[in-house]
Amino acid sequence: MAMKMRCFLLLLAGAFGLFASVRSEMLVSTEWLAANGSGSKIVLLHVASSRAVYDAGHIAGARFVAVSDIAVSRDGIPNEVASVADLKRVFESVGVSDDSRVIVYGDASVIPATRAYFTLDYLGLGDQTALLDGGLEKWKSEGRAVVKDSPKVVAGKFTPRPRPELLVPMEEIVRLSVTPHVARVIDVRSSAEFFGEKGGHVPMAVNINWVDSQVRGTQVLRPESELRGLFQSMNVNQDRPSIAYCNSGMQATHTYFTLRYLGYDAKLWDGSMAEWNSKGGDIER
Repeated sequence: MAMKMRCFLLLLAGAFGLFASVRSEMLVSTEWLAANGSGSKIVLLHVASSRAVYDAGHIAGARFVAVSDIAVSRDGIPNEVASVADLKRVFESVGVSDDSRVIVYGDASVIPATRAYFTLDYLGLGDQTALLDGGLEKWKSEGRAVVKDSPKVVAGKFTPRPRPELLVPMEEIVRLSVTPHVARVIDVRSSAEFFGEKGGHVPMAVNINWVDSQVRGTQVLRPESELRGLFQSMNVNQDRPSIAYCNSGMQATHTYFTLRYLGYDAKLWDGSMAEWNSKGGDIER
């Protein structure tokens, strides 16, 4: 009986548009990459803070992108989106063009890859960009080959079409702290950080740890139904925009990616707690 009721509610929610369709094109499997990774339009990017793992062994055809080239310090706030001109130069240098199909992955952490996804989405190429589910970790665990040689890259020709509406300024967060019905603000850090054992949070924010979107112990995204249940448990739905933040705008990009994958209206507060604390924002614990 309970199962029938759940199915009925899911159908009802779908009928009224409460569930957006999952954007399956945003996530590719290792099987898909093995079969399609050599395509002429595919640009595979290995994104990390250090190229040590890349040099030790990466997926054939992958080009290395350093996080520090796409996320920079500005006015004392770390990991801000670099200038459009600099981002154009970085992505063109690894072969990204207007007609590219970009696949991003990380090594020890998925966060650099989701940061790259957000950056490309901000530049207007999100519809042509996907995350490798499970990353290099899953690729290697399946016994798939890695190489040490870097590919020869022909520079791309990329026309950025910035989407500034994806970046939420702190002033908007201040307004939302007293008018939370307009948008849902999500703190994606650990519960210890959120509840004040290691800091505290922005007033009216809800806590959904970004790690909980992954299958435990892996970089694999959890099934759609589980992800929707996770967000709905904190009243995060398609009925209003969701704004993700963390300490400095890195981990929040994973939640941004996940929300976009589910079809939700997602935005990023890039300054996050680093900006909030630097400007003396009120803290709840």
